[in-house]
Parts: sequence; structure tokens; C-alpha cells
Amino acid sequence: MIQRSTRLDAVHYELCGPIYEQAKQLELQGHRITKLNIGNPTPFGFTASEEVIQSVVANLHPAQGYSDHKGILAAREAIRNYYIGKGIHGIHTDDISIGNGVSELILHAVQGLLNDGDEVLVPSPDYPLWTAAVRFSGGKAVHYLCDEASDWNPDLKDIRSKITSRTRAIVIINPNNPTGAVYTPELLQELVQLAAQHNLVVFSDEIYDKILYDDTKHYPTATFSDETLTVTFSGLSKNYLAAGFRAGWMVVSGNKAKAASYIDGLNTLASLRVCSNVPAQYAIKVALEGHQSINDLVLPTGRLRQQRDICYEKLTSIPGITCVKPKGAFYLFPKIDVRKYNIQDDQQFVLDFLREQHVLLVQGSGFNWQQPDHFRIVYLPELQELSQTMDKLSLFLSTYQQNVPMLQELAKV
Repeated sequence: MIQRSTRLDAVHYELCGPIYEQAKQLELQGHRITKLNIGNPTPFGFTASEEVIQSVVANLHPAQGYSDHKGILAAREAIRNYYIGKGIHGIHTDDISIGNGVSELILHAVQGLLNDGDEVLVPSPDYPLWTAAVRFSGGKAVHYLCDEASDWNPDLKDIRSKITSRTRAIVIINPNNPTGAVYTPELLQELVQLAAQHNLVVFSDEIYDKILYDDTKHYPTATFSDETLTVTFSGLSKNYLAAGFRAGWMVVSGNKAKAASYIDGLNTLASLRVCSNVPAQYAIKVALEGHQSINDLVLPTGRLRQQRDICYEKLTSIPGITCVKPKGAFYLFPKIDVRKYNIQDDQQFVLDFLREQHVLLVQGSGFNWQQPDHFRIVYLPELQELSQTMDKLSLFLSTYQQNVPMLQELAKV
């Protein structure tokens, strides 16, 4: 038998895991599945602006060849100008790499840093690619607690207790996926100071930095220190509703002199894949400098804001469900009363709901949350469909009691 690499043994991505495979089987049987498992805007009617699309179409001829391995210069200049405008100092175009989505760049950033056994502080709950990337790179993901009772803010005491001589970096996801939390400047300052004290690299995932509600303001992590090495990640997929373009970027800032070896490693990894998808790179400058359509969507009258509100209101009216109202992104991470519903396995809960109501969610453990008492909802569907979907959840829970003997069923799939 040809075996897979043992590096994959601890790598999981439940957004497209076993429950997702079950949903595909139900689709093959003729069922329509409401997919609230992944933040993919286009199937729900969100599209990139016409000027962004036309910028790709108009540049298909020059995009036929390879670009510079870090990306076309015009796109990197636009990214540099964007972050200078947000207050990050000392950025040059060579500090910017464009990748096939942020996912590829996360893997590069982690692989370029870690040796076997090195540790990275990753939030719990997290976006699971971060944990997967650390483990696949031979490292150990050490999960620090985000405190639900404190609007899902990182627990600084817990972080301090988990720093060891092997800790190399800390991951900050802000705005947060899956909780929708947006961090205050005071909290970010403390996190950056902690990183500086222990010579940690800061990986700041800011892919949702424009999707903000209720006059919330986002502060880039890199603005809080010129000394701490910070790698900032973003792209076109969320703010610009162009997930399929696979156009992401990372920006290295702070004390780059002390990280010359690491930066050289990032350059090597970028060159190994020759370059990222070139046509989509031509959309970056237009997206960053053009009309920001996302701004209208997050207004009180905007579609995203209204969908967040109706989803939150309907969820929290269900007995046994509580939720911290998100300030950013397009997810909710509600808590379910496990005693009321006899829930011992959150995967089984999500599977039961899928089979009965044909709605696909992701269990909290898929985001490296250690208790079976949370799940994530993507609130991208239109208001009417979203309202009906929450009604389905309410109906399902009105009679639900988890059948404990069924808990091993997924292992047979």
C-alpha cells in the first residue's frame, strides 16, 4: 500500500471535512444543501465590482507569462500604499509577496520559520489552517484561550503561561474568524509588547479588515511596533468578494534587519512556485484604489449588516443558544447548552442537523475549540433564506436529544 506522509496525521480542515463529504452525498441523492460551512461570497450573490473584473479581462494578454516571483510591481505598489495609509511605516515593495490566496502564504510563512518541535501560539478558537500549517511544518500548535466572557478577546494571562523556549511566533486573527471579534488598540499593544519581550514573530491575519459593523474600527497590528517583526496577511477574497481569484498578499514589517535569514527563506519559498496566478494580480491595484463596495454592505441598511442582525436575533431566541454579537467578518460562533440537548459530540450534532434539515454547519471543534458546545454559522445567504434556515435550526432543536450510541458513526464513513 502507498501511504500518505505522516506529517498529515495531525492535519485537519473540517470546513471541507467528513461532514462536508456527507453533504455532497446528500446532494447526489437530490437534496438541496444550504452551505453555511465556508465563507464563499459568490454563491450567495456577492460579486466583485465590474471594474475589478474588467481589470483582469483587459490584462489577459500581458498576464500570459510568469510575473516576478513576488508579484507584479504595480500590485505590490498598491499594497504598499494601502498599508502606509493605514499607518505601517518602512514598507518597500520587496517586503510584499503576492500568493495564490492567503492560504498559500500562511503555509510559506510558517514553513519558512519553523524547525521540528518549534511552537507557535495559535488562538482557540482559530481559523484551522493556522493549526494545520504549524503541524504540517513539523511544529507544535499551542492554543491560547480567547475568552467568550470578554467578547472573545485573547486571554493575556493564558498566553503568558504558554510561552516556552521553543515558542517562535504568535498568531493574531483580527477581525476574528470564527467569532467576529475585533480587537482594541490597547489589547493589540499588549500582544505586540508580549511578542517583543520574547522575540516572537507576529503573524497577523487581517483578511476581514474592511468588514466591520456598528462603527467598529480596525487597527493593523503592525502599527503598534517598529521593532517587532510582523507579517500581515490579506487579500481579495473577503473585502473585495473575489474568493475564486486566489489573490492574497503578505507584508513583512518591523525590524527586518534581525530577520534577514527568515526573509531570505520566504523569498526562496516564493521563487520555488515561480509566481502566483498572474491574471488575478491585475485586479489588486483596481480593488485597493477603486470604489469600496464593501462599505455599503456593512452599513445599517447594508445587506451584510442586516443578515448579521437577523441571524443573531433568531439564534439568541432559541432556548439554550447564546452568542456574542460579532463586530466584524461574516460569522457567528454561538454556544449551545450541551446539558439541555445531551450533546457530547459536536460533530454528531452538526451531522444530525445536516441529515434532518439539509443545512451544513461546522462544529466548534473544527476550529480547535476544546468543548463540544459551539458551532459556526456563515451568514451570507439572503435575508429570507437565512431567516428560514434559522427557523429550521429552531425546529430541529425543539425535539433534539443527541443519541449517544450513534457517536461512532462518522468513523465508519
